[in-house]
Amino acid sequence: MRFGNPAALHLLWLVVGLLALQLYARRAKRRDLKRFGHLPTVQKLVASASQALQLLKSGLLLTGVGLLILCLARPQWGARLEQVRRRGVDVVIALDTSLSMLAEDLKPNRLVRAKAEVAAFLEHLTGDRVGLVAFAGTAFVQCPLTMDYGAAKLFLDAMDEKLLPKPGTAIAEAIHAALRAFPEGQRKHKVLVLITDGEDFGGDPVEAAKQAREQGVVIYTIGIGAGAGQPIPLRDRSGRLTGYKKDREGRVVSTRLNESVLERIALAGGGKYYRASSSELELSRIADAIGQMEKRELSSQLYSQYEDRYQLFLPLPLALLVAEALLSDRKRRREAWRGRFA
Repeated sequence: MRFGNPAALHLLWLVVGLLALQLYARRAKRRDLKRFGHLPTVQKLVASASQALQLLKSGLLLTGVGLLILCLARPQWGARLEQVRRRGVDVVIALDTSLSMLAEDLKPNRLVRAKAEVAAFLEHLTGDRVGLVAFAGTAFVQCPLTMDYGAAKLFLDAMDEKLLPKPGTAIAEAIHAALRAFPEGQRKHKVLVLITDGEDFGGDPVEAAKQAREQGVVIYTIGIGAGAGQPIPLRDRSGRLTGYKKDREGRVVSTRLNESVLERIALAGGGKYYRASSSELELSRIADAIGQMEKRELSSQLYSQYEDRYQLFLPLPLALLVAEALLSDRKRRREAWRGRFA
C-alpha cells in the first residue's frame, strides 16, 4: 500500500495538537473546580457530567479526524492495465554505462549528469513511446517501448556502471540493440538518441548508423564529457575514493570525449550531434525536433500499479465525527433516554 498524497500525512500533527489541547482543557477544568472548594465535594455537585462519556467523545473526535486525514492522503493499492492510443513516434535512448562515464569532468559525474538529462527529456515527450538501452562492452534493452514515462524513469534509475558485466564501450552494439527495440516493418517514425562520451572499443558504429538509417531510424548523438583527458575514479560502497582505474602496466587510465566519432554517427544517421552543456538544452532541442516529425498512431499498455481506495474508509471517519457531535456527556440525559425505552 502507498499514499497518493503523502503530504497530507503531515496533518496528523493536528491530531496530536487536539490531544494536547484536550489534556490541557481537562487540567484547566480540574484546576477551576478546586477554586470552588473541596474537590470531591465539588465533583459530586457536577456529577451529571460523565467522565466516561467525555473520554468516549474525545476518542471519537481524535479517531475521526485521524482517519479523515488518512483518507485525504489517498491510500492506494491494487493494479490494472490500460490500453492507451496516441499519436507520436518511437524514441529509444541508448545510455553509456561504462566505467568511463564515472569521470567527474561533469559534476557529479558523467553518468549521473546524463541520467538527469534523460529524466528531464522524458518530461518533454508528449504521446511518444520511449525505450531505454544500456550499453558498455555489450548492450541490451533495459526498458521496452512504452508510454508509461513513470515506469521508464524507474528503469532509468536502475542504470549504473555495475549493470553490465562486460567492460568497454561498444557503440555499434548499442545501435543494433536499439534496432531490436523498434517494431519491425516501420520505415519511419523512429528516433535513436545516443548518449555517450564517444570512446569506442568494438565494431563499426558509423556503419551501424548507416544500417539504422536504412531502416528509417534518425540518430541524434549527445557527447558527455570534456575534451581533455580525465581519470576514472573508483569508489567503495560508501562513496569514498579508493583510487583511479589503471591499465595492465599500472598507469592511470585517461578518458576524453571523442566528438569526431559522434559527429560521424549523427551524420550517417540523418540527425545531429550535440555536446552536453550546463544549460541542459540539448535534449530539449531534440524533443522539439521530435515534436515536429510526422506522427503515427501508437498504442501501449500503461501499468497502473496503484488505485485509490480512500472511498472504502471515508464513511467511517464521517460517522465517528457525527456520532461525537450527537453524543452527550450528561448522565441525566442518558438516563432519560433509558427511561423512554424501558
